[in-house]
Amino acid sequence: MAAATPLPQLTLKAILLGLVLSMVLAGANAYLGLFAGMTVSASIPAAVISMAILKMFKESNILENNIVQTAASAGESLAAGVIFTLPALVILGYWNVFEYGWVTIIAGLGGLLGVLFTIPLRRSLIVEEQLMYPEGTATAEVLKVGDAPSQGAKFLAIAALLGAATKFAETGLRLWAGTAHAATYVGSSTIAYVGMNLSPALISVGYIVGLNIAVLVFLGGAISWFVAIPVFSTFFIESNPGLAAQLADGANATDLAFAIWTSQIRYLGVGAMLVGGIWALISMRGSLVSGIVSGLRAEIPSTAGGYDHTKHDTPMKFVLIGVAIFVLPIFAVYQTIVGTVGVALAMTVIMVITGFLFSSVAAYMAGLVGSSNNPISGITIATILMTSLLLLWLMGGDALAGPAAAIMVGAVVCCAAAIAGDNLQDLKAGYIVGATPWRQQVMQAAGVISAVLVMAPILNLLLQAYGIGAPTAEQPDALLAPQATLMASVAEGVFGAGLPWGMITIGALIGVGIIALDEYLKWTGANWRAPVLAVAVGIYLPLELSTAILIGGLIAYFTSRRNAAGGRDVAGGQRHGMLFASGLITGEALIGIGMAVPIVVSGNPDIITLGVELPEIVGILVIVALSWGLYRVATSTR
Repeated sequence: MAAATPLPQLTLKAILLGLVLSMVLAGANAYLGLFAGMTVSASIPAAVISMAILKMFKESNILENNIVQTAASAGESLAAGVIFTLPALVILGYWNVFEYGWVTIIAGLGGLLGVLFTIPLRRSLIVEEQLMYPEGTATAEVLKVGDAPSQGAKFLAIAALLGAATKFAETGLRLWAGTAHAATYVGSSTIAYVGMNLSPALISVGYIVGLNIAVLVFLGGAISWFVAIPVFSTFFIESNPGLAAQLADGANATDLAFAIWTSQIRYLGVGAMLVGGIWALISMRGSLVSGIVSGLRAEIPSTAGGYDHTKHDTPMKFVLIGVAIFVLPIFAVYQTIVGTVGVALAMTVIMVITGFLFSSVAAYMAGLVGSSNNPISGITIATILMTSLLLLWLMGGDALAGPAAAIMVGAVVCCAAAIAGDNLQDLKAGYIVGATPWRQQVMQAAGVISAVLVMAPILNLLLQAYGIGAPTAEQPDALLAPQATLMASVAEGVFGAGLPWGMITIGALIGVGIIALDEYLKWTGANWRAPVLAVAVGIYLPLELSTAILIGGLIAYFTSRRNAAGGRDVAGGQRHGMLFASGLITGEALIGIGMAVPIVVSGNPDIITLGVELPEIVGILVIVALSWGLYRVATSTR
């Protein structure tokens, strides 16, 4: 972090490679998020790819590689903000397709606002508070070991091929079922359910986030599926005529369990996320104020020795001008939707205030638990719920335009929050390796712009090939889009469809209890913590996803223990394991997009299906083999 003249950073080759990777990883993360409801940081695989490619040039350096991963990770984060919200407009029936202009304006301006909102926070959260930003720290370590990129690229490439092959066999050829699950009735109506999704990507997500977070996500799933669903099916199902009719008609236990979860139990997660978002704001209020004040005070970095490029952020005057300019087209979009200047102005004001506050929350939480656990879902739900209630008062009960308007506000905030958490991770890596902040901030904006150019075509490709939302007879493998489905339900519920407020209240109380537990763990100095938003994610995910994530977390725990006990290179093993896990995710996600092409072109969802389904045990054995491979890679370094 010396103040000497920096190495070249914004070179042509670094810029072009960063923009290309931003588009590719945006597509991969869009698929993963619609499929699993979770996304992971692309900083490390982008850094490794950059090192492998730039090594072929006569001259390259660590700061160029840092610029590449900065742009690339911005693309995958923007994809998270988009797929968590905009598919809700399709689910609501407001859109039939993803219009290019609408997606580009909403996602692009939201992402660029996220870049601007977090510029005044860098000094406070990274320099003064020294938050960990785990993925940013890990990325910096990968960059510093750039003298042997081929080995890292090898692990990434092999894993990507394995992940792609597994996904192609399961979803494309349909050689085995994608989920291993079982359910039964205990007594007349009590439902017992267990399940696990046979996805290498989900195992990898659990490995990357680690055992602590993986256990908390599974705990949330256990609250829903091992406690709430059995209790509801035993004592309260008669209070819901639709569910009671399914039980009386002899619905199998699995179908009824999912029906109860969809219509009732997942709203426990809404309540927990509302409480968690508010608590996050309260927890970081000091850092928020200090970051704004310090950013306004110091525009030009200086030290006793003169100019220091490592402290040079984008000047605040440009930040304020940029916010003012970007808000104007957003106001025009909202006015087009609602047709009333006053309502559009209120929506814009809400967007600016919640966008800045929740971007700050996301930036702070990413410093604690990483971008892969960025609480943008809870943040967006809170935004949509508050916006829906206000719009209900301003607009009345417009059952179509009202929910759509609330989703539009939430989409801008969600994109801003997603970018905010990712930006601070990148700036942390840059802080460690001695990069210039303003150059990274420029590349973050460039990564947003390049990614948004491909988002609408990718979403339309996935929509036509698989469908988004609840599976249908025509599209039985529809991407569940759990967050977007939840956003649609919240907005629609406020405007007349009805929300299970009792469940939301109980979820809020669960959130309060988890916060109390986390504060106790903090007070005792325990190594384990219990961030409420991690549990809330598990509450509204299907148990099968949480189970796979837990398996990945256990693999991470046992590899770390074996490496430490056996005198191995713990850091090296962790890097290799993370690269292998990232490769599995990348391969599965990219093949998912690739398989969509022939389906869309032919109009036949079964065009690559063989029509032969192997026993379920085959899929289980494949996942066991890949999990063992991940374990071996992560423990092979001495």
